[in-house]
Amino acid sequence: MSDLETLLPGFEGEDELLHGAKPAKRELAAPEVRRFRDELSRFLTERDNQGRAWADAQWGVYAFYDYEGEPIYVGQTNEQLRTRIRRHLTGQRTDAVAMRILDVFEVAEVEIWPLWDLEGVSGRDRASRRILDAYEYTAYLDAIEKSRFKAILNEKIPPVSPRVTLPASLRWQVVTDAVRAERGHPDIRIARRAETVSRLAAVAHERGEVSDGLRRVLVVQSVRLAFLAAERFAFAGGTAAPDPSAISVEKLVGSVRAEHPEASDEDDPAAVLSRLAEESEETGSRAHLDPARADSSDEEHEIPREQIEYRLF
Repeated sequence: MSDLETLLPGFEGEDELLHGAKPAKRELAAPEVRRFRDELSRFLTERDNQGRAWADAQWGVYAFYDYEGEPIYVGQTNEQLRTRIRRHLTGQRTDAVAMRILDVFEVAEVEIWPLWDLEGVSGRDRASRRILDAYEYTAYLDAIEKSRFKAILNEKIPPVSPRVTLPASLRWQVVTDAVRAERGHPDIRIARRAETVSRLAAVAHERGEVSDGLRRVLVVQSVRLAFLAAERFAFAGGTAAPDPSAISVEKLVGSVRAEHPEASDEDDPAAVLSRLAEESEETGSRAHLDPARADSSDEEHEIPREQIEYRLF
């Protein structure tokens, strides 16, 4: 028996004191990170009225919202909603730029739209991918219309597609009330958002050649920072809150509804519908599009939802 074992009853050896047992990875995370991941896990295991976990859908669309319910990002996946969202929100993305564009600290709520009718379809199926694009583009347009700034933080704007009726969704607060109260404080959010802008600007500086989308996001995030700081300034001075329309993102960066507003006829919704129907027939996909009359001259390439019907079987 060693001297330590004599002095410390119940002590099983010097190695335990000197080296200790290796802690589980979960135990290494800060308490607020563990609470966030616990809430995220509850969200990802929530079931619908048919007993399916919402996030188990292979194909689907998702959106992130900040502490004021402002939409900040819309995405799609055909690898499983659970996998994609967890990768976004637990820092597992390998794309360094993407990690700087979307600050997980700012995500307070998540919404998902699972596309159960595409379950089991190969992710390489072209017709199904076009259908997924249409759902993502619809969610994207809804997000920028609901945004106070009429813009969100997508580096890549989804392909221009016909507007469709989104399926049932699940929206969930992924932060506890205590975390919301702490992180939601304006001064904390201003400091954090300024840091995000700085990191994103550093990427543009260090790489030199970056996408137009990244530079657009830098502008949008800067507008979000300026407005948040202006709100705090007004509050501190007891004056009226600023008007979000005081800064026009569109006048700063142009249209955020398409990567190339001057898109060719190939991006016209009617042409997309016709091309998708042809591809569906050629590939024998389980996901078919039955377009109603889709004539549209709208400069933003939108079609009323009632004019388009997806038949997924």
